[in-house]
Amino acid sequence: MELPVITKGRLLVATPALVDDNFDRTVILVVEHTDAGALGVVLNRPGGVPVGEILDRWEPLATPPAVLYVGGPVERGAVLALGAHVDPEHVADAGTTMVVGSIGVVDLSREPEEVAPELHGLRLFSGYAGWGPGQLDDELAAGGWLVMEADPGDVLTTEAEDLWRVVLGRQPDRSLRRLALYPDELNAN
Repeated sequence: MELPVITKGRLLVATPALVDDNFDRTVILVVEHTDAGALGVVLNRPGGVPVGEILDRWEPLATPPAVLYVGGPVERGAVLALGAHVDPEHVADAGTTMVVGSIGVVDLSREPEEVAPELHGLRLFSGYAGWGPGQLDDELAAGGWLVMEADPGDVLTTEAEDLWRVVLGRQPDRSLRRLALYPDELNAN
C-alpha cells in the first residue's frame, strides 16, 4: 500500500487507532515537511491560558477565543502563531512562511501594529507536534493518521472542539464521513 505524501499545508487527522493521549481526535496542520521530518500544530485543543497573560501585545489580534492553543507536546514553552493574511500574494514580511491558502506563520518578533493591517485573524499555539525522519511515515503505515486537504478556515474556527468531526464529515468518501460518528467512549456504547 502506498502511503499518502505529507506536504506542508495538509491536515493530519487522528484515527481511533492512534492511542497516544497527546493526539486523541486531533487535527494537525502540517506547517513544515522535509526529509529531516515534519512539524505541525494541533488545531483543535484550545488551552486555558488567555493570550494576554503570555503575549499581551498580541491579544488584540487574536481570534476568539483569545487563548493559547495546545499546539502539541514538543517545546510547550515555545509559541507559534498562524495568521490569515488579507493578501497572501503580497505579504509585507519577507520572513513570513505561507502554509496553505491565506494562512501563514506570523513572525512574533515583529510589532503587532506592523502586522495588524496584513491579517484578518491570528491564532497562537503553545508547543508543536514534531516527527523525525521516517517517524510520521511509520505512524501512517500503522493507521494512526489520515491525510486530508486543509481548509484555511480550519485554523481560525471558533468551534475547535468539533473540528475532528467537521473535517471527517466533509470528506467525499462515505466511510470517512462515517468515522466522524465514531463514539467518544467506545465501551460506553
